[in-house]
Amino acid sequence: MDGSRPNMLKPSKQSFKEIPVIGLADATSKDPAARRALADQIRDACLNVGFFYSQYRLPSPFPVCGGCLNGLTVKDHGIPEKVIETAVGAAKQFFRLPVESKMKLDLQKSANFKGYTALRTEDASREKKGDIHEGFDLGWEPESPANANALRDDGIMTGANLWPDELPVFRKDVLAYYHAVVRLGKSLFPLFALTLNLPEDFFADKITKPAAVMRLLHYPPQPIETTDGGIGIGAHTDYECFTILWQDEVQALQVMNADGKWIDAVPMPGTLVVNLGDQFARWTNDLFKSTIHRAINLTGNERYSMPLFFGTNYDVKLEPIPGCVSAENPFKYEVVTAGQYVQSQLAATYAFGKAKL
Repeated sequence: MDGSRPNMLKPSKQSFKEIPVIGLADATSKDPAARRALADQIRDACLNVGFFYSQYRLPSPFPVCGGCLNGLTVKDHGIPEKVIETAVGAAKQFFRLPVESKMKLDLQKSANFKGYTALRTEDASREKKGDIHEGFDLGWEPESPANANALRDDGIMTGANLWPDELPVFRKDVLAYYHAVVRLGKSLFPLFALTLNLPEDFFADKITKPAAVMRLLHYPPQPIETTDGGIGIGAHTDYECFTILWQDEVQALQVMNADGKWIDAVPMPGTLVVNLGDQFARWTNDLFKSTIHRAINLTGNERYSMPLFFGTNYDVKLEPIPGCVSAENPFKYEVVTAGQYVQSQLAATYAFGKAKL
């Protein structure tokens, strides 16, 4: 480790009361000092919160889905508003389809956890109550229509996405947003390397085939008073390295601080929420926080969100990162591959719905 930064991985003893906002304009700066200063901000969020709002500026044109940017303005997080709006519109169209149409894509019939999840068929908190949302899950596939059906070897997670026949442009619209967020996610890894005082390319060979899984989520309107607490998604941590979340204006996301209090992740226009997941926690021996969070929609309005869970190649071993293990802090986890870990967690999450079939 860099001897000039001996305390870089010591979390604060204070419990956070709000989620920090971090502008990412210097993520691609040619000035090493600017990138380091940005990494210092991210390090503090990683050690003490596990969540932050990201603002991101990139030079135009930002390469999303050849030609999509003509005449568009790049927002702070670097993804054109039109790309986001189109993906959200596609999600709304999908969730308005008849139940029988959506159930043709039932995730429980998929070998690699892709497709549609109906209301109360997911159990994120493992409390066997069923979460009050419906979702659509997809993984990597090529942007080019000519290669659209090409499968990538992802080991135990290999498998094709499922797409609705009733919505002919749904696939194109959703994948445009998906690949824009994947590119954004890849740009964050050098910053995370700097937060750990590692070379900026430390993760480069680990994300050549990143396990980027995206969900479209719909939370139906619920009365303010409910008999079961109205849990949209129960308290849980995410399984991958980090999550990049777009959320609409309806408040639902909450993050638990070290005092066990729930802090609202209030929707902020022009930002995406970034939170760490279990893979980073395992890699750093819990120095980086995979923070418990949940979604409770008691507004009386429907809510939409689009999280993308960004992990490493599925064959990468989740071994301790240099400097994160010591005699005082021995490694806490069994070493497994990223694919083994993600598959086991997804199987447990969806076991509740499978048992109802």
